Amino acid sequence: MLRILVLLLWPYLACSCPVSCECLSVGAVKCVGPRIMNVPRQMPSHMYLLQLNATNINVINEQSLQNMDLMLRFSLTHDPLHTIHPLAFHAAPQLKSVKLSFNKLSTLPPKVFSPLADLEQLHLDANQLKIIPAEMLTGLTKLKDVDLNSNRISRLDAGVFNGLSNLTFLNLGGNSIRELPPTIFHSLTRLRRLLLYTNRLEVLDADLFSHLAMLADLKIHNNRIARLAPKVFWSLGNLEILTLSSNQLQGVPEKSFYHMPKLVKLTLYSNPLLSLPVLLMGHTPFIQEFYLYSTNLTTIPGNLFANMTGLLRLNFHLNSQLRELPAELFHELPKLEKLSLKFNDLHILHPELFSALTSLSLLYLNDNKLKSLPPTIFQNLKVVSIIYLNNNELKTLPGEIFHSNRVLGKLFLKANPWHCDCQIEATPASTTTIPKPSPAPPSTPRSSIDHRSLPFYDKLVFEQGPEFVHHNHHQGWVYVWTLPLDAAHAGFLMTSHILLVVTGALLIVATMCGMYRLEKVMRELRVENKDGPYTVNNE
Repeated sequence: MLRILVLLLWPYLACSCPVSCECLSVGAVKCVGPRIMNVPRQMPSHMYLLQLNATNINVINEQSLQNMDLMLRFSLTHDPLHTIHPLAFHAAPQLKSVKLSFNKLSTLPPKVFSPLADLEQLHLDANQLKIIPAEMLTGLTKLKDVDLNSNRISRLDAGVFNGLSNLTFLNLGGNSIRELPPTIFHSLTRLRRLLLYTNRLEVLDADLFSHLAMLADLKIHNNRIARLAPKVFWSLGNLEILTLSSNQLQGVPEKSFYHMPKLVKLTLYSNPLLSLPVLLMGHTPFIQEFYLYSTNLTTIPGNLFANMTGLLRLNFHLNSQLRELPAELFHELPKLEKLSLKFNDLHILHPELFSALTSLSLLYLNDNKLKSLPPTIFQNLKVVSIIYLNNNELKTLPGEIFHSNRVLGKLFLKANPWHCDCQIEATPASTTTIPKPSPAPPSTPRSSIDHRSLPFYDKLVFEQGPEFVHHNHHQGWVYVWTLPLDAAHAGFLMTSHILLVVTGALLIVATMCGMYRLEKVMRELRVENKDGPYTVNNE
């Protein structure tokens, strides 16, 4: 029994961690704190992972990693590290992972990592590197993951990634790169994720991505790209995510997004787009998200979404010059669940615009300039649960406009210039108007809505209209009691309420006092009656 206990506890008994260090598990050591000035020397002999975080280490010198023959993963992050000796990693050639993130590195020796023939992961993100030496990654043929984001890199040598045929992840985001050599990625035939966001790129060469047949994620947002080569993305047959938002694109070449059948997400928002070609999207049956907002579009091709039959979420808002949409625009989107058209300049909607959106559950039409709605505009939206129509120019609504929307739970109508009256009785041929406080006294503030034509939803939001305080059903009608919103009536009602409460309290106190006095009198009478019959007169 003792032998078994010793075997179970041996890894922990053998682990002699230095001060400010902790043995997290078998072979894993973490050291934290500003008291650590150098890489600790006395480490467990079986250590395979060393994590140094928020220490006070400035330099990795030639002896820092000596006598750590079993260590495979080395991490030194959030430190004032500014210098690495050219021979620092000669002492640990077996390393598979090196993380030097969030330090103060501004330069690196050209071949500092060359001894690490088995290196698979190299993170140098969030430093101050301006130049990546052309020979820094030479010979590291097993590299799979390289992170250089959030540095100050302004240019890259054309051959810096040569030979890295096993690389699957490369992050160059958050730098100051203005231009990329046309052949810089040609060796990365297995690359799956390429992140180039938040740089200063202005042009993408037509041949830049031609060898990245396995690429699934390409993020180029937040650059200064003003034009695209006609076929720059055509070789990306496995691409799933493409972000081109926050650039300077005024137009997109015809068929730009063809030959990408696996595309799932596309972003084009925050570009000063003036127009889009009729032939833009290829067959993309698996696409789920498309973001096309904050543009200068004044019109849009009717077949723009024709090849996106799998689309689930479409954000097509904040296009301040977009006044009208083609009737057939959404006719090939049977799976669409969310459609945002808010903050456009829409004046009218075609009666058949939403007729094919049988799966739509969330519809944003708020903050446009809609003056009226066709009676059948929402007819086929059988599962829509929320509709936003607030902040438009609507004065009336057709009587049966929501008749088929049986699961509609929230309807937002505030901030519209409603033409209101007190008698609202919707019939199939009439027009329903939104109720308004009656000038009659508060004693008869009642309005009615035909429950057969216009269902009463879980939530109706009005502005500059009545506040609903109670409703009940009676013979197929919904009777809605309202209170006026003007300050004088509200003050009168509040004062009346307070007076009623005070009066009630006084009546309760007076009743209690009266009952107390009554009880006292009754008690005295009982005493007199008890003594009276038995009193003897001795005179």
